Amino acid sequence: MQVDSAVELGPDDDRLEFPWEDPASACSYFDLKQKPELLARVPEAAEHPELRDFLARVNSSASVLETAKCDAWSTSELNPEEDIFAATRKFGSYVDLLFSDPHLRLSFKFHEDFVCKLIDLLKKSPEIPGAAEFLIRRCYYSEANGQGVFGLYVSFYGFGYGENEKQARMQWAIALKLVGNAIIQLSASTRE
Repeated sequence: MQVDSAVELGPDDDRLEFPWEDPASACSYFDLKQKPELLARVPEAAEHPELRDFLARVNSSASVLETAKCDAWSTSELNPEEDIFAATRKFGSYVDLLFSDPHLRLSFKFHEDFVCKLIDLLKKSPEIPGAAEFLIRRCYYSEANGQGVFGLYVSFYGFGYGENEKQARMQWAIALKLVGNAIIQLSASTRE
């Protein structure tokens, strides 16, 4: 599996406001860490059981992370750098990941170290036609008192590649499992 990371903290880079709400689409943040039963209300999880399983795992008590947003899609549009997979289809998703400990959300070094260790673990995984990318980005964390603070979060992009959507989706599911397992393994060593 191809793995990569980047830091996107520029003024024009994507950022997250947390918790979030989109009145136009009637979508909003669900605290799946504290209320796992809300996973049933996440449309992407209902449509993609593989994503549901990943969200459940990352929001479990075994993980130091929790999730904020996600999406999944299939496409035949591939970038030139994806030619190495010799595929015609790609199945992908993104999941925005936050540290559950509010203090860790403010530490660039902790985010950077965690992502580097995650990549090191994933480089030991079996070769599959899949990819994982981790982007460290800026997040505005609103607080109940109306105040807020800027911190960080990680956008995880996972992809599977194949000759058709079924093959690409199967490789994507494997990539999600590998990343989920690596997060749980790294979470255990982070708590020690």
